Amino acid sequence: MFGPIIISTLLTLCNVSIPQDDTKYPEFEQHKIEHNGYNLPYRLMQPLNMDKNEKYPLVIFLHGAGERGDDNENTLLHVTPMINSKANREKYPAYVVVPQCAKEIKWADTDWTQKEHTQKAKPTAPMQAVIALLEQLEDNYNIDPTRIYVMGLSMGGFGTWDLVTRYPERFAAAIPICGGGDVTKAPLLKKMPLWIFHGERDNVVPVECSRTMVAAIKKAGGQSMKYTEYKGVKHGSWIPAFKETELLKWLFEHQKE
Repeated sequence: MFGPIIISTLLTLCNVSIPQDDTKYPEFEQHKIEHNGYNLPYRLMQPLNMDKNEKYPLVIFLHGAGERGDDNENTLLHVTPMINSKANREKYPAYVVVPQCAKEIKWADTDWTQKEHTQKAKPTAPMQAVIALLEQLEDNYNIDPTRIYVMGLSMGGFGTWDLVTRYPERFAAAIPICGGGDVTKAPLLKKMPLWIFHGERDNVVPVECSRTMVAAIKKAGGQSMKYTEYKGVKHGSWIPAFKETELLKWLFEHQKE
């Protein structure tokens, strides 16, 4: 459609890097976006057998603290076995974007060891970049605005709660895993489909972080929520969560009105 020079110029204007070859995760193109002086690396997988006349869902995956950095690779460690299997890509064609948070910064500025927290007035720099990235992807790809989803684990679980409470109108469903949110924001989520996961014996993020959000959403009248708490499981509840056979089916069946 465009020659190489035009593509390069367009991507530069959009603050996006040209996709790089990657032999370990070839399905995921390497990119980066700069927003207000903050550089956010990210990986992007496009739908399998894509029809350019169709619109597809977008899944945002927010990694945990252990995958922070600028290598633009560790972020794919936990999610790829589920999300990029050929069977799932054929059954659920979608865009999947995996941004990377820099070291010593968080998706949501909160103390993970506390059972509750208050959301800061402004998103963190990496989260602001994620929001800018979402808008850019919607402008540049065939994304269905009624089927945008977010999931995240641990630090990314907190990020998922942060993102959906700031922009509940943008997301069709969310999967926060072993994270926590601001319970005062629970009424904003009473209509949002959520599948929440946590380990009963989580020794990093207290299980109460999820329990209090679940209770607050129920109190607000929420009826589109599922909560799975794995008995005896410590910090690592994403491992059984990603093995839930109905997880992707549940996620992709939701669409905003």
